[in-house]
Amino acid sequence: MSARQLRHLGIGMTSQRTRERLVRRLHESGVGNPQVLEVLRWLPRHLFVDEALASRAYEDTALPIGQGQTISQPWVVARMTAALLEGRCLRRVLEVGTGSGYQCAVLARLAQQVYSVERIRRLLERAQTRLRELEIPNVRLRHGDGSAGWPERAPFDAIMLTAAAKSIPGPLCDQLAVGARLIAPVGTAGSQDLVRIVRTTAGFAETRVGRVSFVPLRAGVE
Repeated sequence: MSARQLRHLGIGMTSQRTRERLVRRLHESGVGNPQVLEVLRWLPRHLFVDEALASRAYEDTALPIGQGQTISQPWVVARMTAALLEGRCLRRVLEVGTGSGYQCAVLARLAQQVYSVERIRRLLERAQTRLRELEIPNVRLRHGDGSAGWPERAPFDAIMLTAAAKSIPGPLCDQLAVGARLIAPVGTAGSQDLVRIVRTTAGFAETRVGRVSFVPLRAGVE
């Protein structure tokens, strides 16, 4: 087994056994989608955080990744991913806010192609390195303002925002295919509603599916 494979497998608090415990806790807390749980069982979350925090990677909590950003709590990752899936086959998915690359990697195991936009170049470069190390080929990353989406690759049959908007940016709704869904935290700092929007032939249908806490969605690039 190569050094890379050993690092991905992990030891001690980053081992496969630790991942199994996390998946069991998520299932007990109401995450029932077997596809999502299997991806979280396989994916080495400790590779997406700084080495100093690797021993906490399989706690069900958000962790800092620098630049004032966080890697989302595993329960939130699982809940949002399951809300996009719900028995559907995902082809083209847009993620707004690449961050550490972890949510992007989860989506890549469940969709044919994932497009992800990140406004902070340093985070984007780190995510590119991690995804390359994990040999995840079906991801395209872009440095840009996520609120504008990725119009050249639209329409998408799923869009996920991993930062909280006060309201859903219009361009993102415009880039949804008919029948497609968008999930996003909506609200002010501290606590937001997790909102799912489905585009229909008559317009948009909105459902609130829970409470979450995310860093705010910001305009521009760094």
